[in-house]
Amino acid sequence: MGLRTCLVIHSQDPTAESLLGCKIESTPIACNENLSAVRLETTKMLLEPLKRLKKADARLNFTQGVLDGVVGEELGVLPGMDSIFSMGALERLGRFLGGYIPRPAGKTDKFDVIVYDGISTEETLRMIGAAERARWYLKYIRNLAEKTDIGRLTAPSFLKLVEESIRFNGASNTNGNTSMEIWDQADGILEKVSSAFSDSSKFSFFLAMDPSNAMSLNAALRYWGCAIQAGAHISGAFSFVHPTSPKPTKDIQEKLLPLTLAYLPFISTDSSIESDSTVSFLTDDVRRLLCESSSNLEPLVQFDEGKKSVSLFMPGFDKSEIKLYQYRGGSELLVEAGDQRRVVRLPSKIQGKVARAKFNQRKLIVTMR
Repeated sequence: MGLRTCLVIHSQDPTAESLLGCKIESTPIACNENLSAVRLETTKMLLEPLKRLKKADARLNFTQGVLDGVVGEELGVLPGMDSIFSMGALERLGRFLGGYIPRPAGKTDKFDVIVYDGISTEETLRMIGAAERARWYLKYIRNLAEKTDIGRLTAPSFLKLVEESIRFNGASNTNGNTSMEIWDQADGILEKVSSAFSDSSKFSFFLAMDPSNAMSLNAALRYWGCAIQAGAHISGAFSFVHPTSPKPTKDIQEKLLPLTLAYLPFISTDSSIESDSTVSFLTDDVRRLLCESSSNLEPLVQFDEGKKSVSLFMPGFDKSEIKLYQYRGGSELLVEAGDQRRVVRLPSKIQGKVARAKFNQRKLIVTMR
């Protein structure tokens, strides 16, 4: 289709190099005319934000030179950092946020399509939900900064340092923003990141499974529900079918409704592949699934003002695995399932205390009083 595509790998697995027949490095490498590949390495990605932070500190003198003594190469990767830096790398490659995260000097790559192969499914789910969860933490940190003596003393200088290093608006100065404006700006950026992951025109998420294997199918169904909890909208499902495997039955297809199930051709990993010829072997179903709009998918949340109820689509879970909480005086619902928590903000006409809840046909229906 002529779209500039970049395969983004965040692991040390050499399989992609063997299949593509090219050495994948930490900067995008062209594998052919429209396909590039890059391997994300968090140890390297740590250095650029530290460099910007040092430059900002040199201007503001917040740490009085202490930060300048930090050697970036000595810093190791802590749990959770991979997901955070992955999000920044994807933004720099695809610019789906409009350039809020600055690029390293001299980097001009922008691709039409980014294919992300993360460390693991769980890490990818954490990355999807990270921005919305960060907003929760930001709210409480802001309360501490504005309502405690130590917060009021230290927060303004720290916020200036952070704003200067990140450069929210791409300017070379802070433009004299107040602390309140910086807090609001940070929350706005996190909200935009969270909304981007749930926007099917910007991100498409797909299940991949072997439908002839019951464990593979059950895992796909569970991750479907977990992805929804994290804030993603699954666009479809791919079936990896070996030539000797039986075709998926009607019962399996019904379990995946309303998702479209497309069959990928079997590709041997014993030798390198030629990407153009591989694309030519894709079935029409696969092509349509990759290109079609996701507007016809099942709504994840539906509000019924007449019945004063909210319906949550939650595939892959049993009733016993779902926990429902309510805070904020009845304006929100907190749903916990699949090691993920999701906040559902209720319209004003539905707000109230929970009267009853039932789980039926993959939907949690909550009625308010």
